[in-house]
Amino acid sequence: MKNSDEKIAVIGLGYVGLPVAVALANSFETVVGFDVSTKRIAALEQGVDATGEIVGSDLATTSLRLAGPDSVELLRECNFFVVTVPTPIDAHNNPDLEPIRSACRLIGPYLRPGAVVVFESTVYPGVTEDICGPLLEAESDLVRGRDFHLGYSPERINPGDKEHRLESIVKVIAAEDSATLSRLRTVYGAIVTAGLHEAPTIKVAEAAKVIENTQRDLNIALMNELAIILDKMDVRTADVLAAAGTKWNFLRFSPGLVGGHCIGVDPYYLTHASEALGYEPQVILAGRRINNAMGAFVAEKTMAMQGAARDRAARPKRIGVLGLTFKENVPDLRNSKVPDLVAELQRSGDAVVLVHDPLADRAEALSEYGIDLIDLDNFADLDAVVVAVPHEAYQSAAYRLIESSAANVVVDIRAMIDRSRLSPTVSYWSL
Repeated sequence: MKNSDEKIAVIGLGYVGLPVAVALANSFETVVGFDVSTKRIAALEQGVDATGEIVGSDLATTSLRLAGPDSVELLRECNFFVVTVPTPIDAHNNPDLEPIRSACRLIGPYLRPGAVVVFESTVYPGVTEDICGPLLEAESDLVRGRDFHLGYSPERINPGDKEHRLESIVKVIAAEDSATLSRLRTVYGAIVTAGLHEAPTIKVAEAAKVIENTQRDLNIALMNELAIILDKMDVRTADVLAAAGTKWNFLRFSPGLVGGHCIGVDPYYLTHASEALGYEPQVILAGRRINNAMGAFVAEKTMAMQGAARDRAARPKRIGVLGLTFKENVPDLRNSKVPDLVAELQRSGDAVVLVHDPLADRAEALSEYGIDLIDLDNFADLDAVVVAVPHEAYQSAAYRLIESSAANVVVDIRAMIDRSRLSPTVSYWSL
């Protein structure tokens, strides 16, 4: 039988929130999933998850109750709130806490004595207790620690990953007191089979989350810097990593464009908190600078290869870019670094850039980045092909496109292409 003690609301139904909400609905009698986007709610009601994380059949059978701005009153019956809204950065790489503040303002009026509010959004240490707590008090006229209680359980969703799922990843939980921690143990223990790790404080759990992606960001930055150095030595990075990877303790990271709403964002939350305390981070920000510059590096390499290749006509180079999303096999465009690459190619003044992506939303690409996605049928008479995102859809299509378009330069950022399958006349390069 489903647990009827905790009546749960999940605030934010994106990559993180929807899997959590659907899983909870399988174990708890009352689960409400709220999202500010009426478009998102309407699509989910039709059994369509644009993120691809939940299949239509699971949406069709779930007992999850969906709520949007016009049905927010459904939150009134809930006593356990899980906040999974995004925590982006602004144009100056500073944390943008407005989504999480908005979630607090939304929840506040519906809190009642005995409620628990758990945040899963990535933040720097102190946000849950020092920012969210006071805001919830102000909006609810309740006293934190007496009338309602706080918890934190960092999300570990990896978009597009079919192996490491919510239930199979150890879940970190933390709360401001033992009774609240016990409630988190009951809720998350019902849906996570891999087990729970109980952090001693909320700040420890917040810090653990933000350094997970910071560590990954720095390791990729090292690979990117090595790729730049090795390129100057005319040595292929993929070959070097294959050789080095035979050592038992070599960490397997690869160079590439680092985007998305986690790895390319979370380090700035940590550096912001550090700078506020008077310490200027050195290594973390250096890694960010390297990773942010990779789009320009690849663009410069592409144009240089065009100059070295045989010029077929005195006209702007036609360059086809395959992939726009921030990573392979997901439709998410947030903080993708491919637009940086496209912009640099266009800035040269000697390139017409065509972009295709089988998963990205065309309207979103146009509104967010000013990039008009086109069909592969229009990728004709190309001078170069840039495989920017190694979607599965390109495993065979890329070879056909390279051959049919007569491209004489192939830039394969993530080394997806088998060089031996290309014509000897094609100039090939990868990170």
